[in-house]
Amino acid sequence: MTTIWKRGACIAAAAFCAAIAIGGGANAEEKKFTVAVIMPSLDISYWQWVAYGAKTKAQELGMNVIELDSHDSPTEQMSNIRTAITKGANAIVIGPVSSTSTPPVLRFLKEQNVPIAFTGIGPQPGSTDYTSSVTANNEESGKAEGKYVCELAKEHGGNKVGMLSLPQDRENAQKYLRGAQAAFKEGGCELVQILQTKGLTVREAVDEANDLLTAHPDITAIYGMYDEAATGAAKVLQTRGLVGKVAVVTADGSPTTVKLLRDGVIQGLFLQEAADRGSRRRSRSTMLSPASRPRKKCH
Repeated sequence: MTTIWKRGACIAAAAFCAAIAIGGGANAEEKKFTVAVIMPSLDISYWQWVAYGAKTKAQELGMNVIELDSHDSPTEQMSNIRTAITKGANAIVIGPVSSTSTPPVLRFLKEQNVPIAFTGIGPQPGSTDYTSSVTANNEESGKAEGKYVCELAKEHGGNKVGMLSLPQDRENAQKYLRGAQAAFKEGGCELVQILQTKGLTVREAVDEANDLLTAHPDITAIYGMYDEAATGAAKVLQTRGLVGKVAVVTADGSPTTVKLLRDGVIQGLFLQEAADRGSRRRSRSTMLSPASRPRKKCH
């Protein structure tokens, strides 16, 4: 998870620079700045790591940190923004609940002259009035994962694929989907159903994987967009005796899914790496299969 927390660290540094610029340039460096780190749900391991990276970097830079959890609620997210300003935040680092929830946040912070930086999920397309957005090339990653899933579907005797998707009101999920659809079209696979998560929980993924396999018993691969999707799908395959008959690949990763990968219950994890090279950010997708081992790279 080193890469994920570095993404948070990178965005915290960007927020710090923006706060100094707005706060008065060189003289502002003598001030004690406060950054609010607002995550969509700290129940999710991915966002715990992003928050950890942001907090760690902010503290290294001598900033006070306010940590807030939006609990996947746009209303609570807006309330957290107001709370952060009331508590004296000079900058905001946010993983938004959704891309569509960001316009009122941006309008309010523009009025308050407080910079905001996005991490993990970007703002709605066409938005301005934010300092930076550190995300991965999700369309490229989605296509790479889709290509591998399609190959596995065919290896398992079919060409039909089901998808356990992130909410499609998030720009990263939309890009994942576009990439996957392009790969399926090129590879000759059929995406028979897309089920969107609401809470990114394993329990929900179990229910959705069961629904998917009941409605489409002839699918031979499941494409996941988030870590819990693979954990839930794996539980269903184990219960139904379908391990080895239906392939599962997902984005992200955790100790749980790495173990499932090594045990052969799932067949792949796509881990994204966001790296800074000067002022230009780029991304890479690293695919782990049961025969591979995680690689850590820092640029």
